[in-house]
Amino acid sequence: MVAAPIFGYLGDRFNRKVILSCGIFFWSIVTLSSSFIGKKYYWLFVLSRGLVGIGESSYSSISPTIIGDLFTNNKRTIMLSVFYLAIPLGSGLGYILGAGAKDAAGDWHWALRVSPPLGITAGALILLFVPEPKRGSADQMGGCMRARTSWICDMKALAKNRSYVFSSLASASVSFATGAFGMWIPIYLTRAQVVQKTVDDCTTDVCSSTDSFIFGAITCVTGLLGVVIGAATTRFCRQRTERADPLVCAVSMLGSAIFICLIFVVAKKNIAGAYVCIFIGETLLFVNWAITADILMFVVIPTRRATAVAFQSFISHLLGDAGSPYLIGQISDSLQKSYTTSALWKFLSLGYALMLCPFIIVLGGMFFLATALFFLDDREKAEKHKQMVHVYSKNDKPKLLGNIHIFQPTSSCLLFLCSFLDLE
Repeated sequence: MVAAPIFGYLGDRFNRKVILSCGIFFWSIVTLSSSFIGKKYYWLFVLSRGLVGIGESSYSSISPTIIGDLFTNNKRTIMLSVFYLAIPLGSGLGYILGAGAKDAAGDWHWALRVSPPLGITAGALILLFVPEPKRGSADQMGGCMRARTSWICDMKALAKNRSYVFSSLASASVSFATGAFGMWIPIYLTRAQVVQKTVDDCTTDVCSSTDSFIFGAITCVTGLLGVVIGAATTRFCRQRTERADPLVCAVSMLGSAIFICLIFVVAKKNIAGAYVCIFIGETLLFVNWAITADILMFVVIPTRRATAVAFQSFISHLLGDAGSPYLIGQISDSLQKSYTTSALWKFLSLGYALMLCPFIIVLGGMFFLATALFFLDDREKAEKHKQMVHVYSKNDKPKLLGNIHIFQPTSSCLLFLCSFLDLE
């Protein structure tokens, strides 16, 4: 969260693929090193887990801007969808591979040793094969935007961009829910089965990972479906309304809130029914991930996109998953103080705490509706600004177009791989 604005600033001014690769190398090395820290240095372990965010913020802030400079319109939507597909897919596999490595080795430290070698490989491939497209090259049909403003000017412009502000708040709502679910849903479902007396309450250090496996598999599949459905639906709706992007996000989030509410109604009696509700709710929630990035590409000029992506990430973490797991845990603990030994009340108190999530999701849907109100005006302002500062060089055209056309597929695949490897 803290590093994202720094990478956003650097990404708008320096070579993006070098910054991207260095961040991934740092992330991979810190992740691997943290698995060897002993109990006596717990504070160092916590610090190392926090430093992982430096690597994450590098690719999450910079990668979408590279894709934005390679593609436009519907093709950009598809390519951003491919990139953002990797996030839920990689996160879901993290539950599966992490739990599998822990069970196979009998030691949870091995869950942190799966992704670093893959991350270093991806970083090296990006450094070697991904080109550095000129900022605004795709938008300007081969030209590039050379006018660059100060960081203060960029921030003032973003603060006045209503579509950007509201879509960032909506993104924070999604982050709040996904952060809380990732931490608490597997535990909630395990407690539901204890109440149903289908499993015994776990009192050992290494407990069953079945629910983590299932939740991880659901996250993988719903991430795939959500992103694909989002891209296809947006492409279809753009033929009928120019406000399709924020409206699709709003409808999907409001629909998601309904099914997430049903999880807490069904789980007490029927675990399979709860999984069905999770599947539908997560699918609708993941619909808007790539579309939100595409909204940003439409309403923000190329020379400040990395800053915009970075601060959207900062807001999403600050108001979302940086605090939501802790908040849900605190609410649950407060509710169960009087009945600490009751398995039923442990289950119910966590369910009542998680009920906060659908309300936050509804709020996010409202923010997307607000985005729809201002989307066309902000997109038009961005287009006019690009036309005003556009500087075109004929000498750049053959070389630039040649590089982009040759390396587009390679760039998309490697950036997908980079995002995919966020496994821990």
